[in-house]
Amino acid sequence: MTARILVVDDIPANVKLLEARLLAEYFDVLTAENGFQALDICNSTQVDLVLLDIMMPGMDGFEVCERLKASPKTAHIPVVMVTALDQPSDRVRGLKAGADDFLTKPVNDLQLISRVKSLMRLKTLSDELRVRAETARRFGMDDVAREADERIEEGAQVLLVDGRGTSQERIIKALKPIATVTAISDPQAALFDAAEANYDLVIVNSNFDDYDPLRLCSQLRSLERTRFIPVLLVTEQGADEMIVRALDLGVNDYIVRPLDPNELLARSLTQVRRKRYHDRLRTSLQQTIEMAVIDPLTGLNNRRYLDNHMKTLFGRAMARGRALSVCMTDIDRFKSINDTWGHDAGDEVLKQLANRIRAAVRGADLACRFGGEEFVVVMPDTDAEAATGIAERLRIAIETEPFVLPMQGRQITVTASMGIATLTPQVQSPEQLLKQADQALYEAKHGGRNRVVAAAA
Repeated sequence: MTARILVVDDIPANVKLLEARLLAEYFDVLTAENGFQALDICNSTQVDLVLLDIMMPGMDGFEVCERLKASPKTAHIPVVMVTALDQPSDRVRGLKAGADDFLTKPVNDLQLISRVKSLMRLKTLSDELRVRAETARRFGMDDVAREADERIEEGAQVLLVDGRGTSQERIIKALKPIATVTAISDPQAALFDAAEANYDLVIVNSNFDDYDPLRLCSQLRSLERTRFIPVLLVTEQGADEMIVRALDLGVNDYIVRPLDPNELLARSLTQVRRKRYHDRLRTSLQQTIEMAVIDPLTGLNNRRYLDNHMKTLFGRAMARGRALSVCMTDIDRFKSINDTWGHDAGDEVLKQLANRIRAAVRGADLACRFGGEEFVVVMPDTDAEAATGIAERLRIAIETEPFVLPMQGRQITVTASMGIATLTPQVQSPEQLLKQADQALYEAKHGGRNRVVAAAA
C-alpha cells in the first residue's frame, strides 16, 4: 500500500524513528519539525496521513489538527496524534479537535503499521467518493449535498453487541446525548439485526466468554448490507494482538477498558459523522450516475444510455438468433404546440407522452428519449408483426386521450408518427437498425402522420 505520510515532531530522534519504521513498509515519508511547517506542507502537496506530535513549541498538535480539519482543502486527511500523554481527557480533546486516532509513546510497531494501513484504506474510499461527488456538484446537485449535511448532526442509531448487562447499561448511558442504542447479547442475532436495520455505528464489546468478537467484526465486513457501517471495538488494555487483527479486518476504531464515557462519546460521534459524510458522497454518486443516463424531464433513459445498452441487446440477439425490433416515435407538429401554448406546455406534453410509453411497453422493453420530441423503444424477442401491434396500441393511446395543460387550463389533442425496424441478416450494427427505424418514421411523416410504418425487410 503506497501512501505519503507526514511525520510532525520537534524532536529529530522521534522523527527519524517513525520515518525508519514507515520507510520499511514502503511508505513515502515527509517530515516537519513544527506545526507551521506541517500546515504549509499539507496545503502545498498531497499528504495521505499525518502523524502528529502533541507537545510542540509555538503551535501544539491540538491546534494543528483543528486547523487541518477546519480547511476544506485538508479536512479529509487522517490525523493520528503521537504523544506521551495518556489521559482520557487528552484523547477526548484530540478527538474533538478532529484526530482520527492516538498512538502512545513509545510507539508499538504493530499498532503503528496496522493503524496507518487501516486509515489509508478508509481514505482511499473517501478520496474516490469525493472525486465523484465533485462531478455531482458540477451537475448542479448542491441541494443533495446540503440536504445530507443536515443529517450529520441528527441523533444516531447505534447497535451495541455486548454480553453483559452491566456494561450495556454504562454504554447506553454514555451515548444517550447523541444516540438511541439497541443492545443485543447474542452476536448472531445482532448480525441479522444490523443487516435489516439502518445503523450509524456498531459497537462490539469483546467481553464474551465463549465467542470470538472478531468473528462478528469479520461477518459485518463481509455482508453487503453492513459493509460500510462503522465498527468500534471495546477491548482490554494491552490486547495488542486483537487490536491489530481487528484493524486488519476493517474495524474502524477501538477503545480500551476501563471506559471513559467522554472518550466513548467522542469516538462514537466521530464514526457517526464519518459514516454520514460517506453516505452523503454515495448519494451524490448514485444520483450522478442516474443523471448521466436518465432524461430529467421525462424520467426515461436518455440517448447516452440507449447508445450503450443497445449494443448489448443487439449483440445478444445476434448471438442467440433471437428477434429484436425498434420503434422510433415522433410527436406530430410539436413546434406548433410550443409556438401556440409555450414551451412549458411542450414540456408537459413530453412528460405525459413518456408516461403513455411506459404504460404501453413491456417490462423487458427499453424506452428512451432520443432527443427533442423523438422517443425510441427497443423490444427484445419481438418480431416485426408484434412490434407493429405494440406501436399501434401506443399510437391509439396518444391520439384518443387528450393531453392536459394545467397551466393553460386546457386539453389538446396530440398525435404521433412511428417507424418500426426489425433485425434481419442484412442488418450489421445497432446504428443500422436505428437508421432503418428513422427512415420508416420519415415515411410515416410524409405519408400523412399519425401512423405506424414498418421498414421493408
